[in-house]
Formats: sequence, C-alpha cells, structure tokens
Amino acid sequence: MAKEKSFRKSQLIAFDNVAAGHDGVLSDPSGELVIKPCKQSEIDFYDSTFAHPELIPHIPNFFGKISLGADTNAAQVAGALVLPSEIDPEPPVIHGVPGTMVVENAWAPSNGGRIHTDSAVVLENVAAGFKKPNILDVKLGARLWADDAPMAKRVKLDKVAEETTGKRLGLRIAGMKTYKGALSNGEENITPDGYRLYDKMFGRSFSAETIAQGFEEYFQLTKGVKAKGPIRKVIRRFMEDLRAMESVIEKKESRMYSASLLFVYEGDQQALQDAFATERDIIASLDRKVSDRDDPTKGNGAINDDDHMKGNSADAVVNVDDPDDEEEDEDEEVKFPAIQSLKLIDFAHAKWTPGQGPDENLLHGIRNTTQILTGLTG
Repeated sequence: MAKEKSFRKSQLIAFDNVAAGHDGVLSDPSGELVIKPCKQSEIDFYDSTFAHPELIPHIPNFFGKISLGADTNAAQVAGALVLPSEIDPEPPVIHGVPGTMVVENAWAPSNGGRIHTDSAVVLENVAAGFKKPNILDVKLGARLWADDAPMAKRVKLDKVAEETTGKRLGLRIAGMKTYKGALSNGEENITPDGYRLYDKMFGRSFSAETIAQGFEEYFQLTKGVKAKGPIRKVIRRFMEDLRAMESVIEKKESRMYSASLLFVYEGDQQALQDAFATERDIIASLDRKVSDRDDPTKGNGAINDDDHMKGNSADAVVNVDDPDDEEEDEDEEVKFPAIQSLKLIDFAHAKWTPGQGPDENLLHGIRNTTQILTGLTG
C-alpha cells in the first residue's frame, strides 16, 4: 500500500476530472486522491494486487477503503473505516481494512449514475501534477459482463459491443476531455476553463475503420497527419507503457471485464515543452552524478592528477565523500515532471482465475490500442 493519507469527510469535494463512468466520485482538498464509490468486489481486487507486484505499476496507487455512510456503527460492523466528522479531534489515517458489504442482486442500467453503496476505494489521482491534463478513458473488451451478470445486463452490453468498436477491436472510447485554451477560437461546447468534453456517444460514433479519428482528436492532431514533435514523444511513450502492461497481463491468469485504460498527458503545450526540458535536465544531472561516482579520479579520497603533477601534493585539494551526504543523496527522491501517465482502472468485475490462462478479452483491446497509436506516429 502507498504512503498513508488522512482527511475529513467535510473536506471532500466533487472530482471534476472524470472522463467517463459513474457520478459521485470525490477528491480530497489536495487533489492528490480520488475517492470512488464502489462495490466490495473492486475493493477486494485492489487488496489482492499486493500478491501480484508486477501489476501494481500499471494501476493507480491504492490507499485502502473508507465508508461514506452516515451510520457510524453500521460501517464499523462492516469493517470499513469511517471518515471523521468536524468534531473529531484528529483525523485517522486511511488504510485498508477487510470487511463485508451487502449488494443487491437485481440489476438495472445505471446510465452513468451513482452506485448505490456507502463504500469507496481511495486511489491516487492519476491526473494530479499536470497543469492541464488531457484525459481519455478507453473501455476494454468485446465482452463486458462477468459470469454472475444477469441476462438483461448481458444482452444490453453485448448490444453495445455489437454496435460499436467493442466487438471487433475489443476497445471503445468511453469518454475524454481535452484542453483547448487559446486554441478554442470561439468553438462550442468549451468549458469556462478551456476544456472540450466528449461523452460516451462520441466514442460510439466510430467504426473499426474510423476509430483512429477519435484518438487523433484526443492528441489534437490534424486528420490523417502523423504526429510530430513533443506529442509524438508522448504517443510513443504510451505505446511503451501499453507493451509493458501487455507483457504483465499475458503472464497473469485473470478476468477483468469492463476494465478501462486511463490515458493522461499534459494538455498545455508550453507546459509540455517545459516538462520535457526539465526532464532532460534531471536526467543529465543524474548521469553526471553516476559518472562522477564511477570516475576513480573523483571522490573517494582520490587526489586530482593535475594537482599531483604540479607538485602541490601538500596543498592539493582532496575530495572525500561524506558518508552522511551519500546517504542523503541515496534517500533523496527525484521528482520528474508530469508528462504522461497510463493506468488500468475499473475492477468491479475483475478476479484472478488460476488455471484459465491469460485474459485474451482484455489483451485484444490493449493490442489494438497499441496498433492504433502506432498508426498515429508512422
């Protein structure tokens, strides 16, 4: 589990960076956390990922579960952690606690509405750290329902897959938001903060032959023109992330029905260029440190050859590394600027399935997403 966090229930605010999915998602005041109402099955899956460390880099950091309900006693019986009220002297630290929750078996379409549950999973906000995050939610899988899904739900989701890119490609654009800013030029459907929002119907308008146009829109490319410059670097990094994710899932025996890929990259063009420049400076600085550490003529009590040749051995400057400074350097965490991030999300219908092989339903969508991005870069 990641570093511990704490906050008060009254401090939670509506989360406005949801590209697709259900209402009711919250955030803490810092914007670093996402509090997502969910069913116990999703909490259980996040808990189980600690036994699968190879997957952890490809999902949001998990901080545990909390109860959003008003009935403190009921929540405590369920084993959940209750958010403190304003009168509580100290907010408790959030951590995962095993528990149980009653979920009704009947199913009806939610149409993107709230999930009827008091439990919530606490995750990192993948969009935190970006100045203007561009966000894309790609729903994975030709089959979107789990084995325990009622027939009505199976029929509905199969129909959605059949009528969209889901059936053939194993992926569908579920929603996205892109920063237009000064580029909007009076365009319609632009929010006051300069974003254009795309709902699920945007993704359903594409066929397998035209789906690349949706990704062109996300990366703000001219139709049919290959990506260049910083945005090309961003896309190629996403491709690397997808291949790494594919490699992990190929080795796992699981089923993750209706999971999504969450893409985030810096949408402010100047901020993106600055981030790449800062990244280069950090890498160059780290390379110099490694080079100096490996150079036998620098540090570790060695005398500079030039000083020795000048006959100034008595006055020569001897570079001796302070062990304490070295420990501080090793402990110092290097923080790279936010450029792009890709995570696998939405595990309400995910489980481990020993003996059943890898999740080809999921992998089909991941591979086709990689192929689409490859076509954007040439």
